[in-house]
Amino acid sequence: MTAKKIRTGGELKAGHIRDYISNEPVRATPEEVEAVQVLSRRLVEDFGYPKSHIQTRPQHRVKKRPSDVEKSYPVDIAVFHTSKKTDSDLFMVAECKKRYRKDGAEQLKLYMDMSAAEVGVWFNGDEHEYLRKIHHKDGSRTYTPLPNIPRHGQRIEDIGLFARKDLKKPSNLKAVFRDLRNHLAGMTTGITRDEALAQEIINILFCKILDEQETDQDQTVTFRAGVGEKSEQVRERILELFERVKTATYEDVFDKNDTISLDADSLCYVVGELQNYCVMEADRDAIGDAFEVFIGPALRGAEGQFFTPRNVVKMMVEILDPKPGEKIIDPACGSGGFLIGALEHVWRQLRSQAKRRGWTEKQLFKREVEVATDCFRGIDKDSFLAKVCKAYMALVGDGRGGVFCANSLSRPEEWNPVMRDKIGLDQFDVILTNPPFGKKIVIKGEATLSQYDFGHKWTRNKETKELEKTTTLHEDQPPQILFLERCLQLLKPSGRLGIVLPEAVFGMPTYEYVVTHLQKKVKIRGIVSMPEPLFKTSGKGGTHAKTCVLFLENTPPQPEEDWDIFMADAKWCGHDSRGNPTIRKDSNGKEVLLDDIPLVTKKFKEIIGSW
Repeated sequence: MTAKKIRTGGELKAGHIRDYISNEPVRATPEEVEAVQVLSRRLVEDFGYPKSHIQTRPQHRVKKRPSDVEKSYPVDIAVFHTSKKTDSDLFMVAECKKRYRKDGAEQLKLYMDMSAAEVGVWFNGDEHEYLRKIHHKDGSRTYTPLPNIPRHGQRIEDIGLFARKDLKKPSNLKAVFRDLRNHLAGMTTGITRDEALAQEIINILFCKILDEQETDQDQTVTFRAGVGEKSEQVRERILELFERVKTATYEDVFDKNDTISLDADSLCYVVGELQNYCVMEADRDAIGDAFEVFIGPALRGAEGQFFTPRNVVKMMVEILDPKPGEKIIDPACGSGGFLIGALEHVWRQLRSQAKRRGWTEKQLFKREVEVATDCFRGIDKDSFLAKVCKAYMALVGDGRGGVFCANSLSRPEEWNPVMRDKIGLDQFDVILTNPPFGKKIVIKGEATLSQYDFGHKWTRNKETKELEKTTTLHEDQPPQILFLERCLQLLKPSGRLGIVLPEAVFGMPTYEYVVTHLQKKVKIRGIVSMPEPLFKTSGKGGTHAKTCVLFLENTPPQPEEDWDIFMADAKWCGHDSRGNPTIRKDSNGKEVLLDDIPLVTKKFKEIIGSW
């Protein structure tokens, strides 16, 4: 959270932000930034309530007791039926200050008891509860949970009864996913591991995608949870959807034994939160953010698995500059960050072509799908990550059929026939990858190591003083060294590689043979040193390993040939070792994010130009 400036004659001073509804300056407390402002924006952008119907500043107040004359309880967010904002006009109240569900729900009920509000929302920035107030003939009141809140103009009874055309593009999918993850982690019975929760949400997302794809615009969606509907009914409907997901459309992603294991109440919670949205229309960066909410905690780095930060992905993609029609692969694709970044880059070029050539939207869409399907490939030996990557590719526009669960380092003849048909050595124009590395990870076995020059020991020739490969194999090798050579094997002549590696590969005498081999076989085009906190973003998680990005061209240097090699040392990457944004004030007092990564692309193009 960054402190902004508060208005004094138009200015904002430190420690304040501007309220989304009233435009008034408010203190930038965690509750204000993470809950009140997030919920206010969602009420307007996702649920369609006019700002004129919402009151945040000054806060609407309700009585503490029926006998009170003054109204002393301040309501964080009050939503009215009309812009008159009278007490009798109050429709919905929201409590965002209480951090815990029990306390928040009790405070919310007090507000609703003392007001005309029919709907209540507790939201702490991480999870929520929606309540409806029921009046009984004897004058008593009870509260029942709602699967979601109604949109502006919608009856409470009609929550969930959306036609396909009524689904809205989500404004903050990351906040929605964070809400879901925290609820599931705290409330779900029988599933506590992050990876298991991530798998559940992926399965449910595919149900949502299928429903969006197969439902006619005027038809009611199947992915829904209605008011008063039993959670078991919702679960039964979603499980039927998932059977269609497995057998009809996404059989290349799921096994026949895959299932959704969430209990009925938890599944109903997830469906209720997602049912308003058309996730297929979400911004692609938003999908990546949302995925990382679930998948990020599931990866602890035990197998060298770390998300490559998006600014680094963008930098590497822009420098390698993949073109439409070029074949692109990530042999350690993880959740698909590089593939998605490269796909977006290529699609932007296709959109420019479409504009110049007068393509219709249908022609452009057909070409986008063709490129994703024919030109993009990914491999990961982790079945969970391979499935995540397939899901991610399906969400942004397909290409999932090119993603495989396999060991990239094993012999190609050991890959399954479908994979061998789509992936082979000497086939790819561009490779973008961040292979696994770590002190505890090694590759063993003669069958694997014997494929690689780097699987053999090297010794210095006594006469020529040059390093030469021997016939003796190492007992084991770090995976990043073998991945580097496998990438060279996958590249076409003149193909381009961008790879994240430990900086030790280029600084320790142990790996001198690697540098010597590269200098003879390829043209090194650039080496960019990365800041130490790059992969250290979660306190105890992540790694402090100093990394760099190597750019090379699969072209053997000619004798006496000279070419420019780009060298850069990025001091800042946009976050510190705890994952907090590195924000400082410049000489003019303006807050800026310290991030050298975007500058690397600009300097590379200035110095090296295009490939």
